[in-house]
Amino acid sequence: MAALKLFSSVVFFIQLAIVVFHLDPTSAQGLRVGFYKNTCPAVEDIVRKTTAHYVLPVPSLAAPLLRMHFHDCFVRGCDGSVLLNSTANNQAEKSAIPNQSLNGFGIIDAVKSAVEKACPGVVSCADILALVARDAVSLVKGPYWEVPTGRRDGRVSLASEALTNLPPPFATISDLQTRFMAKGLSVKDLVVLSGAHTIGQSHCPSFTNRLYNFTGRADSDPSLDSIYIQRLKSKCKAGDVVTSVEMDPGSYKTFDTGYYKNVAKRRGLFQSDAALLNDADTKAYVIQQSTSSSGSSFFKDFGVSMVNMGNIGVLTASAGEIRKQCAFVN
Repeated sequence: MAALKLFSSVVFFIQLAIVVFHLDPTSAQGLRVGFYKNTCPAVEDIVRKTTAHYVLPVPSLAAPLLRMHFHDCFVRGCDGSVLLNSTANNQAEKSAIPNQSLNGFGIIDAVKSAVEKACPGVVSCADILALVARDAVSLVKGPYWEVPTGRRDGRVSLASEALTNLPPPFATISDLQTRFMAKGLSVKDLVVLSGAHTIGQSHCPSFTNRLYNFTGRADSDPSLDSIYIQRLKSKCKAGDVVTSVEMDPGSYKTFDTGYYKNVAKRRGLFQSDAALLNDADTKAYVIQQSTSSSGSSFFKDFGVSMVNMGNIGVLTASAGEIRKQCAFVN
C-alpha cells in the first residue's frame, strides 16, 4: 500500500511538471527571468539607467523604442535582426519601407556599449531590445513587467521579409488575426498590443488615403469620425509626406488607455485601428478599456502580451550568437 501511494505521488508530480511545462513557454524555449543573474547581474540596472538618460528628457522616444521591438519580433522572431545594417550584398530589414521610419538605433547602441563595458560578450542585442522596450514604456507612466531573457542574436536580416511579415496600417481585422496567429499570438494579444498606439506619432502617408481617396473616388473613409477627418486634413494636406501627427492626441507621450477611447469614438488613426471594431472580441475589449477607470486591466494585459510577443521565434542555447555590436554580425 505504501509503495502504491509513493507511486501515485510520483505520477502526480510528473503530471504536474508536464502541465507547468506546457503552461510556461518561456521555459520550453530557454528564456527565463534573471537569465543573467550570475553572468551579468547588473544588466537590467544598466539598461534602465541608460534608457532613462534618453527617454526622460525626450519622452517621445519611448514609442519608437517600443515599435522597434515589435518590428524585430515579427520578422524572424525576436533575434535582433532589425538592428543589422545592410551590406553591399544584402538589403537588411532596416531598408524595408515599414522600417525606414524607425528611429532610436543610436540609443540601442548606447545601451549595448554600456552593457559591454560591464559584461563583454554576454548579453544579446535581442535581449537589450526587449529590456529597453519595457523600460521605455514604464518611463512614460506605463506598466512594468518582468522580461524573460536568454535570447541570442540572429545573423540574417532581409528587407523582403519585413515587407511580408509586418502588419500594414491598412490591414483588415481578418488580415491582422491571420498575421498574429501565424506568430503564435491570440486575438487578445492583437487588441492589447494595438494599445501601444497610445504613444507615438505617424507620418501622414500612413493614413491620408482615409482622408482624400479611400475608394479611388476622392472620398473619405466612412468608418472615420467626420470631425476627426477635418482635424487631420488641417494637418495633412494631400501629398504631404513630411508631417507627423499624434496617434493619441493630447497624450501621445504618456502610456494610458486613451487609444481605446479614440478607437471607440471612431478616431483610430489607422485602418488597422478602426478594424478592431469589426470583430466581436476585439470590439468588446476596446469598449471595456475605453470606459474603465483606474481599475483598467490594460497595464497588466499589456505586460502579459509583451512577454508573449517576446517569445516569438527566439534563438537560445547554441543557436545564433552574442553580437559585439548590434548593427553587425560578429
